[in-house]
Amino acid sequence: MESVKKLSLLDRVALPSPTFWRKVSAVGKAIGGLGLVLVAAPVALPAAVVSAAGYLVLVGSLTAGLSALTVAPEAAGTVSGANEEPADGAGTR
Repeated sequence: MESVKKLSLLDRVALPSPTFWRKVSAVGKAIGGLGLVLVAAPVALPAAVVSAAGYLVLVGSLTAGLSALTVAPEAAGTVSGANEEPADGAGTR
């Protein structure tokens, strides 16, 4: 059975994401941008529109952020974890 490597948050951000999740990230950024435009509009908008725009910003930022943390399975094997032991036993006491 293959052991699962635990990646740190910084490792996950640095590794490439799968194509699907890059598209999801782009959609999330677009939704968040639309919400920001509505929130910062220089004209008076109804309270329901401004409230909905706030939710768009929330959903868009969460979607973009979480999809950036996904890692392609083949890329996950390229990170050498800090908690791994060397295969030849070197460095052990």
